[in-house]
This record gives sequence, C-alpha cells and structure tokens, in this order.
Amino acid sequence: MSRSTARDDMLRSAALLFRERGVEATSLADVIEHAGAPRGSIYHHFPRGKPQLVEEATRTAGALMGAMISTGLANEGPAATLRAIIGGFRVQLEATDFTAGCPVAPAALEGANSPAALAAAGESFTSWEDSIAASLWQRGLSQDRSRTLATMVISSFEGALILAKAQRSTVALDRVEIELLRWLDVALDGVDGR
Repeated sequence: MSRSTARDDMLRSAALLFRERGVEATSLADVIEHAGAPRGSIYHHFPRGKPQLVEEATRTAGALMGAMISTGLANEGPAATLRAIIGGFRVQLEATDFTAGCPVAPAALEGANSPAALAAAGESFTSWEDSIAASLWQRGLSQDRSRTLATMVISSFEGALILAKAQRSTVALDRVEIELLRWLDVALDGVDGR
C-alpha cells in the first residue's frame, strides 16, 4: 500500500471541500487546514495556485469516479452500477447534511476562473459517458442509442444531485434511479438474451 503524501492529502481535501462548499467558497487556507499540511506546501505542490489545485483535484476525482464506473460496469453491469453510483451519492448527501455533491460538478459550474478545471470536468463527464455507452453497446444496443442513454444517465443523476442538495431530500435521486433503471431495462430487453 502506498503512503499518502501531503500533495495527495491536499488533492483529496480540495475535492471534498469543493463538493461541499463550491470552488469559490473554498480558500487555499481551508484546503491546507483540512489536509493538515504545512502552510508553504501548497505553492510547493501547486505553483500555479488555486487554478492548478482546482484542475488537478477535479481531474483526480473524475478519474477515481471513472475507475469506479468502469469497474462496476465490467463486473456488475449497467443496472447494478447505476444503483451503486446513486446509492453512494445518497449516502454521501445524508452523511454531510446535504452539502456534498458530485466531485466534478463544482469545476463545471464555477469554472470561469479556471478554464483548465472546466476542461477537466468536461473530460471526466465525457469519459464516464463513454464507459457507459461502451457497456450498453457491448450488450447489443446501437452506438447512437448507447450514447444517448449514457448521456441521459449522467445528466439525470447530476441534475438529481442538485435537486437533492436544494431540497435537502434524496427524493429526486430515488425517482431518477427508478426511471433510469426502467429505461435501461426496456432498452436492453431482448438484446441480451432475457
């Protein structure tokens, strides 16, 4: 097992704080304090300052989520992976009193001051869509239908997260999960031997 570094700790702290507070409401001092890192270390590890930290935290969180999606799709299939993603977000929302959302969304929503972070968010969402679309295509759906459903999945749970935070309730996630599972079931009915 690899040892955590101050840089890794700051990236994790940044991603957590960004998803709970937003990018603009999180200062470098907040990240340093949360990570328990020495004051001068932030500019040692992130010489371009906050824009670099936001980009790298977004890229790292996006890759981690992407790996979880890919592994879930390969091992459990689309429906079980969707349940796991939404279930994980549901648990995180409830554990943080509805403050924590998607780790990539803050850069997408507040990326005006960090174009590289905005690009990293876009690349992460595209990667997740590509993984889901590939999984659906491998199960017999056309490429166009696979891509459309993949976009619907990502868009739906991202939107449900925003509603859940604003409404302080998981009802939107619950409803989106039910409908997405129905859509997947109908789309895959007959193409995977069921």
